Amino acid sequence: MKRAERLHALSEMLRRSGSRGTSAERLAREFEVSVRTVKRDLAALERSGAPLWSRPGPGGGYGLAVGASLPPVSLSAAQAVALMAAVSAAPDAPYADLAAAGVRKIVDVLDPRTRTRADDLAHRVWVDAPRTASRAIRSALEEAMTEQRVVRIRYTARDGSTTTRDVEPVLFASTSGQWYLVGWCRLRDAMRWFAVSRVERAGVTKVACSGHTVEEVGEPPTNARPVHGRSR
Repeated sequence: MKRAERLHALSEMLRRSGSRGTSAERLAREFEVSVRTVKRDLAALERSGAPLWSRPGPGGGYGLAVGASLPPVSLSAAQAVALMAAVSAAPDAPYADLAAAGVRKIVDVLDPRTRTRADDLAHRVWVDAPRTASRAIRSALEEAMTEQRVVRIRYTARDGSTTTRDVEPVLFASTSGQWYLVGWCRLRDAMRWFAVSRVERAGVTKVACSGHTVEEVGEPPTNARPVHGRSR
């Protein structure tokens, strides 16, 4: 990991640690560098304007002032294009439209030279994007997941049978190139996987989910992982 990338990841980890902070030793283990290197990186962040605090002694560590915002960390042209490629290649992923808008915001604030290089490099990356479910359906499923409300779907199964079901969304999962809504089906009174491409209609209700958890879905495949990347 290059230093600029590590500084960005370091600042994000400090932000996630909240008011409790985290130790230099834990940061060093997370990024597989020495404690001395971590402390140099922390000093660089502080010089750039990040509102860091430090607490000495047992239980001490480093953190960010509550309510503070971090100064922007510049991306390289290749990093910017990596984000563009990831979003463009997965238009059927949950929250893909929001991701695309986020990438546009990032590209817009790049310095002119880097933005020009990113635009040039982006023309050298082609993707064959899959067909997606309608925007209205995906928006309803995303809203239901975010707000944890029951979603009413009209669903056509593989055998051609069509039913209307109330589902409590638990997670989105991608396997074998297909996105699924995994949730508690109130019709079957059980956890079910629904291929998003087979959802013909979806509407968010005002009914709150009853609290079914990811653990109820079962053990994920060995190669499956949450999209947050690094563990906290």
